[in-house]
Amino acid sequence: MGWSFTIGRFKGTAVRIHVTLLLFLAWIGLRAWQEGGAEAAGQSVLFISAVFACVVLHEFGHILTARQFGIVSPEVTLLPIGGVADMNRMPDKPWQELLVAIAGPMVNVVIAIGLILATGVLDLTTAVEISNPGVGPLQRLAATNLFLAVFNLVPAFPMDGGRVLRAGLAMWIGQEKATRIAAGIGQIFAFLLGFIGLFGHPMLVFIAIFIYMAAAGEAQMTSMAEAARNLEATAAMETKIAAIDRAATVKEAIDLLLATSQDVFPVVDQTGRLHGLLERNDIITALQTNAADAPIAPFARPAPPTIREHETVGAALQHLNAGDPVGVVDAQGRLVGLLTRQSLAEVMMIREMRPDWRFGRDAAAPSQVA
Repeated sequence: MGWSFTIGRFKGTAVRIHVTLLLFLAWIGLRAWQEGGAEAAGQSVLFISAVFACVVLHEFGHILTARQFGIVSPEVTLLPIGGVADMNRMPDKPWQELLVAIAGPMVNVVIAIGLILATGVLDLTTAVEISNPGVGPLQRLAATNLFLAVFNLVPAFPMDGGRVLRAGLAMWIGQEKATRIAAGIGQIFAFLLGFIGLFGHPMLVFIAIFIYMAAAGEAQMTSMAEAARNLEATAAMETKIAAIDRAATVKEAIDLLLATSQDVFPVVDQTGRLHGLLERNDIITALQTNAADAPIAPFARPAPPTIREHETVGAALQHLNAGDPVGVVDAQGRLVGLLTRQSLAEVMMIREMRPDWRFGRDAAAPSQVA
């Protein structure tokens, strides 16, 4: 995620802080300083920092549970609205998603119980007043963790409770229908939360926007994933692609760039095998720094992952969701097309409008890569 920096790593996962969180902490400190001076500002910033430390532990509850199912999280980013763990894929089975989703709130419950035992205070009714100087910081932190657990278990997708709801529904009605229902509930919750935020709670408005957009986005991705399970790669790939020969010069690459509207060019050898990708910026950089007759191959990016033409799009979905193209090759390893998120989205749109439309081998034969 842009505008963020790494502050540490744990078991291969980078912990990153977004700059907006630092601005949020500065704002908290400034308000506290205006009301109670430097000591109050320091205590407020320290308390909010402790809350976000608990948020990190919450996210690692998800991350370490997901790792048991082979799901990797390269990073987790802290934002003013909470933490976002970047997982390379979602759990394959509903019961796995249930365990991953509930692990985060359970971490907050464990933290709260530990703090209650440490302070010896069981009555947390006054601790919910976070700004009350008469309540100890550990009591407030315990109450905050209980609040985080309860709030995250609200059945509003894509919050943890919404994922628990989807997992439960998916066991009965399937992943796609369950996602639509959970996302719909999540969007209704986001609308209500945003409405409440209009009455003096601007942070709730930002949280509502995040929930609404995340619910819509994941519902679309899930729908695409379900549809892609039985969709052959040849049905969704781009086939009219101008490819650049591995032995081409900078001038030849520029000529091809000017002759097409492509943003990405496969780099192939004389047999048609894929060796890399050249983006428009790569070609422009080559033009700026090299002679026209210099080879273009050194400027190519590594070859993208490939799948066979008879495989389904589901085999490439992980890479497509990350925004990377996927090459489609024939039995001899020759490039026959490229899968992109745009090409898949267009096929999904056509299928939704015309379910009887023919794709792949039963339609017209696709053109070969030029």
